[in-house]
Amino acid sequence: MTSFPASPRLAKASILCIDPTSQQISSIKLQYNPEKISRTITPRIKGGGSEGGGRSELMRIEGAPQETITLEVVIDASDQLNQGDPGACQMGIYPQLSALELLVYPSSASVLMSTALQALGTLEFLPPLAPFTLFFWGPKRIVPVKLSSFTINETYHDAKLNPISAEVTLSMQVLSYSDLPILHPGFSMFLTHHIMKESMASRGRDWSVGPSSLMF
Repeated sequence: MTSFPASPRLAKASILCIDPTSQQISSIKLQYNPEKISRTITPRIKGGGSEGGGRSELMRIEGAPQETITLEVVIDASDQLNQGDPGACQMGIYPQLSALELLVYPSSASVLMSTALQALGTLEFLPPLAPFTLFFWGPKRIVPVKLSSFTINETYHDAKLNPISAEVTLSMQVLSYSDLPILHPGFSMFLTHHIMKESMASRGRDWSVGPSSLMF
């Protein structure tokens, strides 16, 4: 990173969460942008024959592809400790790790509510909704996601055993309009992402070759 005044400001990758009850939006900004992210894309294309479809169905696209994003996040309190930050000195990076971990926890209030319903003899009740989560990787890539895997390697601890450095591996399933109800806000958000991708693809294609020049 350069310190020149004219250098562009680096965008921070982040995870945005919308509480399903209060609709409040919170963000978890990644301390350092990952050096790389891995994206696995699996097409939703119908098979033929054995799956009940004919040969004409072989190349029909059933919806948006299934996509998984995997990235490694580094969280480190060294700079804050050197500056004498009271929060880092007392708790290390435990608050930052907790914010990430709560992405896969129900709220304690919902747990208490379901426990009370069970105690009252309620036979059926709906599990609590997870927060609506978005992954931000630049203004052209904002997608709804569901956290599917979470690994934390705590590498250093302070004298009170607070973690002060950790490597976190996140694996997220992208939720498309093929996964979400039409009235869910993620449906339209992914559709916007799809349209943006088409716009970007139009700049990456070579239109100099016409269909008439192709030989089949």
